[in-house]
Amino acid sequence: MSEQSSMHFYLNWAKERIDEMDAALTSFEVKAGEAKAESKVKAEHIIGDLKKRRDEFQAQLKTQVEVGEAAWVRSRTELEKQWNGFEAQMKTYFESAGKQIEQQQVTFKDIAAAQAKAWREAADKFREAAGKVAASHTGDVDAALKQMKADASEAEARLQKLKQAGSDSWSVLSAALAESRKAFDQANQAAWNALRDAWPKS
Repeated sequence: MSEQSSMHFYLNWAKERIDEMDAALTSFEVKAGEAKAESKVKAEHIIGDLKKRRDEFQAQLKTQVEVGEAAWVRSRTELEKQWNGFEAQMKTYFESAGKQIEQQQVTFKDIAAAQAKAWREAADKFREAAGKVAASHTGDVDAALKQMKADASEAEARLQKLKQAGSDSWSVLSAALAESRKAFDQANQAAWNALRDAWPKS
């Protein structure tokens, strides 16, 4: 179970990033379709680069799914570099082709929705796996699930406040998404560690 719980953590981590990438790309593609010719070409170029980065991230993830935990740890460093490149390219998009506050807000809302979905899916996977733990060991697992749900609600509430504020810069919105992402990673790791520790030793 130890390696399985680590794999769940890594898969949740990667899926959350891919969901955010997809949400951002969908938002950008809609806006690019509405743009004037000159800015449309620029936006399409950046969107093409973002798609390439997302596809490379997904390809590397697929190759790692079949390997053990040690390879995941090494691979995660590379995936994080690719993720950081994607985020930097999104910032470039906003600086050049998408300075409009409206576009930033739409993208923020889409990414925040992807994050909320990732929280729910991770909690569901954890609850399913926790159901397999012997009843005598469920206290820590239940506490971890409860904490994960509480953290998810708190993160969603913070993002909701920013959605309603409506006019913050992309750097403020991006920082809020990064904070929520970090909280997701910590909650995800804590939950799977609790499950690993509660799993009956053979």
